[in-house]
Amino acid sequence: MTKPSMTELKKIRKTVASEFPNDPALQQVHIAQRLIARQAAARGMTIPDYIRSLRKSTAARRLR
Repeated sequence: MTKPSMTELKKIRKTVASEFPNDPALQQVHIAQRLIARQAAARGMTIPDYIRSLRKSTAARRLR
């Protein structure tokens, strides 16, 4: 998992803040969604496939 740089985070926050002014909760949800989308794209997966893979790896750890 690659960690976004501070400039990337600032850019995402600025974009989301302009799309959803006056609603910090909705901004947080969209920031998280964009970060998840970025991680999924880095692995060559769609967002639902990426989330499923996270769930599978978590379930496998619980069985150990």
